[in-house]
Amino acid sequence: MNKILVFGHQSPDTDAITSAITFSHLQNELGKETEAVALGEITDETNYALNYFGVTAPRVITTAAEETQEVMLVDHNESQQSVPDIDKVKILAVVDHHRIANFQTANPLFYRAEPVGCTNTIIFKLFKENNVDIPKHIAGLMLSAIISDTLLLKSPTCTKEDENVAEELAKLAGVELEAYGKALLKAGTDTSSKNADMILNDDAKNFPMGNLTVRIGQVNVVDVDEILVRKQELLEEMASQSDANAIDLFILLVTDVLNSDSIAIVYGDEQAEVSKAFNKEITDATMVLKGVVSRKKQVVPPLTAQFK
Repeated sequence: MNKILVFGHQSPDTDAITSAITFSHLQNELGKETEAVALGEITDETNYALNYFGVTAPRVITTAAEETQEVMLVDHNESQQSVPDIDKVKILAVVDHHRIANFQTANPLFYRAEPVGCTNTIIFKLFKENNVDIPKHIAGLMLSAIISDTLLLKSPTCTKEDENVAEELAKLAGVELEAYGKALLKAGTDTSSKNADMILNDDAKNFPMGNLTVRIGQVNVVDVDEILVRKQELLEEMASQSDANAIDLFILLVTDVLNSDSIAIVYGDEQAEVSKAFNKEITDATMVLKGVVSRKKQVVPPLTAQFK
């Protein structure tokens, strides 16, 4: 029998990669035969966490059905964010903290979704509920995901549960939460060596909204100007990728992790509607979003409401 593949979404961030690893570890401890895999290349931030805790990066796959009949999804459920042949395999489980959309199965499954800041917060609870010990390296990866998804517990998506779990995981991982968190986030903010495609798509997701396909990318920085000086280059790449992939609206959220603000670079014919959604002016394809750091909670909902 082939292994059950466990994976997060395309253009994987730290939570997508580490939740695949940690949930796979839990399932293996519970007697299943699983393998954590990735649906895209690992980011610098994720590499920092993997290297720090001595964990090998999962291999990247482009299809699932060619090597398995059964999969488990973490940190996503929407089909357009998953492996392209997701409809050809049986989904055994989903653990997620996002909205539920474009998802259905022909069979019953384990589904755990909670409105917390990070998928690994839920996986931590599953370890506890199943009385499975959390090794140091698994604790470190879980903690890294919570830090990443909540911007070191400062994002509006962060809950008291995330905070409590992060504190316990820091002890298990043997790190000081604040110091390790800042080092992790800083590792993911260097864009000097990245081309426009990498900046746009290292952490990007497609969302169906009304009759539109909206792609929203996010890049974390400590200086937004390092991205804004490349705006024309980024807009040209957005235009090319939108034409090639039938994207109606492309938004890049440039997030200042130190000040917890964002600048949005917007490409597409729907700029007036985007402006209405946020009640903000768009000037030269740029919109200032004070206090906005979460794509899931602060960007997707108002756009979805606007384009319904």
